[in-house]
Order: sequence, then structure tokens, then C-alpha cells
Amino acid sequence: MKFIDATTQENYRIALNSIRSHLLRTVLTVSIIAFGIMALVGIMTSISAVEYFLVENFTRMGSNTFTIRYQSMVMGGERHQNNMNKVISWEEATDFKKNYTFPSTISIYIFANGNATVKFGSNKTYPNIRIFGADENYLLTSGESIDRGRNFSSADAWQGNHVAILGEAVAKNIFGESVDPIGKIVSVGPGKYMVIGVLKSKGSSIGFSNDRTVILPIQNVRERFVQPTQSYNIAVMTPSSASMDAASGEAIGVFRTIRKLKLNQENNFGIVRSDSIVEMMKQNTAAISLAATFIGFITLIGAAIGLMNILLVSVTERTREIGIRKALGATRKTIRNQFLAEAVVIAQIGGFFGIILGIAIGNIVSYIIGSIFIIPWLWIILGVVLCAGVALASGIIPARKAANLEPIEALRYE
Repeated sequence: MKFIDATTQENYRIALNSIRSHLLRTVLTVSIIAFGIMALVGIMTSISAVEYFLVENFTRMGSNTFTIRYQSMVMGGERHQNNMNKVISWEEATDFKKNYTFPSTISIYIFANGNATVKFGSNKTYPNIRIFGADENYLLTSGESIDRGRNFSSADAWQGNHVAILGEAVAKNIFGESVDPIGKIVSVGPGKYMVIGVLKSKGSSIGFSNDRTVILPIQNVRERFVQPTQSYNIAVMTPSSASMDAASGEAIGVFRTIRKLKLNQENNFGIVRSDSIVEMMKQNTAAISLAATFIGFITLIGAAIGLMNILLVSVTERTREIGIRKALGATRKTIRNQFLAEAVVIAQIGGFFGIILGIAIGNIVSYIIGSIFIIPWLWIILGVVLCAGVALASGIIPARKAANLEPIEALRYE
């Protein structure tokens, strides 16, 4: 069974011959269409990759985890003055852990240093290792997991034992592939620590890598790294996402009591939920998506105008050919479909290259930030539809002009 009749096949054959005979003009038009589709698909693929990265990284703690920190996240460029420079002290963090009664897992941790060096024998890392001080619950609340070795015990965390958990990149840098890091003694900043665990690799993204991390017991960090202006963070993991609102509400009440805030005073601390961060980021990327769509449509309008101009010129140049075809029995419908077929072929060629380039560019961005390979099927389908729309919009006027030519006048055209 043939799905395409002989007339349609002939129209597409003539369209391809016309494209080959006017190659330069066709290439220019295809390029314009391809650029519009590439901008649309490429930016949308990039945004999808960024959104996936954000969801993967900010919700890896789980949708049932929130963090109390010394200031709230910046929303829309605004931040209340009383949320600034009010650090969470060790006493406040430990008081919260003692007084918070909601069923949950609580972890206290602190960022100690961002440019430390880790050494083992003659091997050492670049001074770009991040040091965290954490208790025994940190890996659970942060979504990290142990690849080799073990986590901190309660005694390790609260007695300040000289033990360390290394990120995958740190372990590989100073031990290589053949040496087992577990049980080895490394130098981290001013102290020496026995390696008890290595984290599972999570890769790097946007210059940020959990693999270049060293986690030390929080009491040890308090003694050797923490400065008076640094602030502790409190991560709370509830049993389920359904209990998040109740848990965060109670946490706010407990911490306000610890801070001795009055009823009319605003919170001078921040509550950060992983799901709220993702939603905020998605709202920000929505504006970029709208701008990308607008740019793509403007480019496609320009491509439609260019394609229409090429087809109008083609009608003029092929007037005698049209006259001959009509004299041999071609109908107006046949001539019209011939030029529409030419418009569709040019537009779809441009769309094909635009989609391929857009996916490639978008996934280059995805690779750079450490996201996954993405094929934006919705935008691919939209790109094909848009190209068909461009073809019909730009081809209908030249096609009607060609179809309405009188055979005698067309044959006499010089």
C-alpha cells in the first residue's frame, strides 16, 4: 500500500531539484530557520538540564528535610536586615536539638574552610578542598552515602576524635587507585586524621563538587577551624514530606524561644526547604524560557519572510516552466502543491539541523554542569510543527500566485 501518491512524489522530486538549482539561497534560508529552531531547542534543553540538576542536588536530602541557618535565602533581590549577621551559635544549635520534640532526625554541621589542603606522604591536593564539621546524622540528612569504610559514631562526633571521611576526588588524588584509604593517616589543615570512610562520588557541577570534601567530627572542627563569626546549621529530617509544614512550624517556634524573640518581632534566622529552593529556581528559569521562546519565534518570523521571498523569486524565474506544465495538463492544485512542497522541504531541512544543533548545544551545557543527557521531545515536536507552520505561512502566497498564472501569458513570459 502506498501512502504517498505519484503526484505528491513528483511534487517533492521537483522541489528537491529546485532546491539544488538554487543552492545558495536555499542554504541561507535553511540557516535562518535552523538558527531559530536551534535557539529555541538549545535554550530549552539547557533549562531542562539546569532544572534537573537543581532538583537532583537540592532534593537529594529528600522532600522531608529543611535547614535552619543564620539567614534566609535571597528572593527577588530582597533580604530583611534583621536576617543578616545573626549567626547561630553552638549553644543555640545544641539547645534546639535538646528542646525540639517533633519526631525527626537532627544534624548539626558547619562549613569550616573552603581552601584547605589534604596531604598523605608526598602527595597533596590543590588548596580547594572544603572542610565540614558534622555529627553522626549529617550523612543521613544531607543525602550523602558511604562508598567504603564507615560513618562517624556518636563518640567520634561529640568527643572530637581525629577521624575523617573523604570525598571520592580527595581520596583518589592523594591515594591513587591502588591504595585503600581506610585506616591511613592524612593531614587536613593543622591536624592529622585517620581516614574511616570515603563518600560515594556525585560528580562536579558549576564549579561545585561534593567529591572535593572532607568531613570531620564537629567537636574537632570547633577546636581547630571555627572562627567566632561562623554560624552553625541545623538540618531536620522528618518522617515524611506530609509532616514538613508541622515540623518546620514547630521548629520556628522552638528557635524563636531560644532567641527570646517577642511576638511582634520577625524571625532573625532562615528556614530553607529543599523543595522551596527548587520552586524558586524554576520560577526564575520560567522567565528565561519565555525570553527564549520569544527569540525563537522572532527568528522564525524572519525565516518565514526569507522563505517567502525565495519562493516569490522562484515563481518569477520559473514562469515559463509553470506555463509549460499547465499546457501539458497540470491543474492549479498541482502547481500550488508543488510550491508548498518546496516550502515544506526547505523548512523541514532547516528544522532538522536546528533540532540537532539545539540538542547538541543544550547537552554541552548539561555536561558542563554535571546534569544528564536530555532529549526535549516536547520541544522537538514543537519545532517540527513550527517548521510546518512557517512553510505553510510563507509558501501559500507564492503557491497561489503560481497556481493563478494563465498558461498563455506564462508561456509568453521572457
